[in-house]
Amino acid sequence: MPYRDSKLTRLLQDSLGGNSRTLMIACVSPSDRDFMETLNTLKYANRARNIKNKVIANQDKASKQLAILRQEIMQLQSELMEFKSVSLLTCDCNVTCPV
Repeated sequence: MPYRDSKLTRLLQDSLGGNSRTLMIACVSPSDRDFMETLNTLKYANRARNIKNKVIANQDKASKQLAILRQEIMQLQSELMEFKSVSLLTCDCNVTCPV
């Protein structure tokens, strides 16, 4: 049975495919009468262990846009400060300089 068709996988869907750490504990029994259940549990745990996800930090569009705008503001402020310093150095002393 593929791991994606398991009810347990559906319950753990956010943990297995989301942005979180997941710890799986497999309960097994040394008893002969529980052999098949233990074997199925170990097979499932092995398949779940082999799931690899690409982690992406949760970030909504508004906060991403705010970060871009803040970066642009900082860039424009640095350009403005550079422009002011250059205009003060090249200013003619006989003329009133706009600052």
